Amino acid sequence: MPVAVVTDSTHYMPRELVSERAVSEVSLYVTRGDDAERELDIADLDAFYAGLREQRDLPSTSQPSPGDFLAVYEPLLEAGYDVVSLHLAGGISGTVETARQAAGMATAAAAGRRIEVVDSRLACGALALPVLTAAACAAGGGDVDAVRARAQETIDSMLRKFVFAVDTLEYLRRGGRIGAAQAFVGGALKIKPILTLDGEITPIERVRTSRRAFERMLKVAEQLRADGSTAWVVQHIQAPDEAQRLAAAAEEIIGTPPLFVSEIGPVIGAHVGPGLLGVGGIRPELLRQEA
Repeated sequence: MPVAVVTDSTHYMPRELVSERAVSEVSLYVTRGDDAERELDIADLDAFYAGLREQRDLPSTSQPSPGDFLAVYEPLLEAGYDVVSLHLAGGISGTVETARQAAGMATAAAAGRRIEVVDSRLACGALALPVLTAAACAAGGGDVDAVRARAQETIDSMLRKFVFAVDTLEYLRRGGRIGAAQAFVGGALKIKPILTLDGEITPIERVRTSRRAFERMLKVAEQLRADGSTAWVVQHIQAPDEAQRLAAAAEEIIGTPPLFVSEIGPVIGAHVGPGLLGVGGIRPELLRQEA
């Protein structure tokens, strides 16, 4: 059977890439005041982040409902697809658990069809990469087991390899998503934390200036080149110039252009705040279009 790849809105790939790779999406939600909006419907990121800087109370975020997942899963099953569904780290969101509940409901009504739900333990560009490798395997004719295996191989290779610097830990602390980076709290709110994801926000080191943080991102690029992870991405929050500068410098180091450069959206951005800059990558053979 053909395989469809589903993910949630926290990958933040460019919209044209999502469409080109035929990836289906389920949106998380952002609530500002009394208004809950689908993240995928919030198009003006500049306005969102301007409001975030001015608001005393942070927006809240929430996972999709089982019904949101069923609205995506059921048409795919009816069309004859099996599904591999890859989602935001379960350590920071209940999204993947809701996906599992909906998958059980959908497959109970569709005999012979399968939905494999995968906790990526990742977010943002680090989630986007296993989504892309799964989509490549599916496009090459891989069955549901092959597509899931490719995604899992990518996830295993990505853990702690998408590294990002943030301006402050204050947003993570206020939003309750700080995880093991709690160790940096205190006087460290004034430093530039270097973080990664491995099921939760995980600290790597702390530096004192934005220049040092940028230099640390270049060290990541050198590590990517050294281990052959030359399919790479850059993401940012309200730092487009710095992101383009990082992409240009990293391309000189790695020797290949980025798969994409994009801005992280409201669900993750509400918890991290403006000023994030991140880079990570995988081995290019994981993107091969064959089972």
